[in-house]
Amino acid sequence: MKSIKPQKSRLTLYIIIALVIGIGLGFLLNKNYVADENKKLESLEVSFQQVQHQLSQSNDSIASVKLEQQKKFIIKERSAVISTRDKKVEPFSILADIFLRLIKMIVAPLVFTTLVVGVAKLGDINSVGRIGGKTLLWFIGASLTSLLLGMILVNIFKPGIAMNLPLPDAGTDIGLAHNSLSLKDFLYHVFPASVIDAMAKNEILQIVVFSLFFGVATAAIGEQGKIVIKAMDAIAHVILKVTGYVMNFAPVAVFGAMTAIIAKQGLGILKTYSIFITEFYSGLLILWIVLALAGSVIIGKRVIELLRKMKEPILLAFSTSSSEAAFPKTMELLQKFGCKDKIVSFVLPLGYSFNLDGSMMYMTFASLFIAQSYGIDLPLSTQISMLLVLMLTSKGIAGVPRASLVVIAGTLATFNIPEAGLALLLGIDPLLDMGRSATNVVGNSIATAVVSKWENSLGEAEKP
Repeated sequence: MKSIKPQKSRLTLYIIIALVIGIGLGFLLNKNYVADENKKLESLEVSFQQVQHQLSQSNDSIASVKLEQQKKFIIKERSAVISTRDKKVEPFSILADIFLRLIKMIVAPLVFTTLVVGVAKLGDINSVGRIGGKTLLWFIGASLTSLLLGMILVNIFKPGIAMNLPLPDAGTDIGLAHNSLSLKDFLYHVFPASVIDAMAKNEILQIVVFSLFFGVATAAIGEQGKIVIKAMDAIAHVILKVTGYVMNFAPVAVFGAMTAIIAKQGLGILKTYSIFITEFYSGLLILWIVLALAGSVIIGKRVIELLRKMKEPILLAFSTSSSEAAFPKTMELLQKFGCKDKIVSFVLPLGYSFNLDGSMMYMTFASLFIAQSYGIDLPLSTQISMLLVLMLTSKGIAGVPRASLVVIAGTLATFNIPEAGLALLLGIDPLLDMGRSATNVVGNSIATAVVSKWENSLGEAEKP
């Protein structure tokens, strides 16, 4: 056991070092290697805003047609420059992409095997229902708290008014598919037509649904089911071993991700959006405190120990902008914290479909920020309606980069807010995604520990 601690410490240290080196190299690349592209983009943005202003003032139809053509040319030119810049930093972004692909390779079979084992070990449908009820009770409370906190803070801070940003034209295509808000499509998204297809597409919620049925059925067939449980348990351990190998590449992925983000965005964007970024991260900090206080009511002072123990997956989620990337490590460390494997295997996969607290807060924060930016005054009743819509439509979103934006785009359309307003946030979304991904890990970790305590299944942490 003594040899494990230094290894864990080294990995965390390597991730931090990779993060710092990536930021430094990204800054150098931004100022030199992709400086021409960034200057062109700044120039094109100025030209675009000028054309937008002229269009809004123009009463001459012929002049308007010319301005529209000019705007299309600028948009085309901007896309070409962004493509050139992306190709230049592609070697760095590929490092992060490969790591995330390896994680995705692991997540679906890991969720399936561990959840089946967890459900089967619970014994019967009554136990599954009892623990599932407690889990969903916490998830719904945490989700509503996150959404409500985002709504309250954006109304207090009013960043959309304070920042006074130049607004994209309401008809601008932002290149995001709309998330359907119909009940039919939502239910189709929950229940898989094919578990193979669900695994191929990493549809965690659909995998969870199939795993619940499979696990309950496995427990119900008695002795034969024990053979399946033993096999699934062995497969889960093999996948966790594979996870250990994949995690060795985490510092390389963090280095690549940070280098690519800073090279493309630069540190100047922090100045432009300093108000929004500061207020959003302040909101995340408040959310962490609220979740920790709520958790401490159930598990006491051990919530501090939990957060300390989860620093590695939190840092990994932050660096890669993907809470999914931290899933295997989170599962491992929760068991070492003292949560029984059957509870971890049951609660954590559900959390990745129902309890993405950081993403939840961002949805109300971003949606109302865009409304403020366009001068749209939404009454409290409409804001609460938006909150409830987001509560429903956000379930099952993947814990991967940009997934939240798709849900927000659909919500904006529902409430007649220009979806083009998302263009205000696309530039800083990777920086915001880092914070909300880390928060998702915090929320799911606390939820798993709380449910373990409720079930009297929270033991002592493993001694290093």
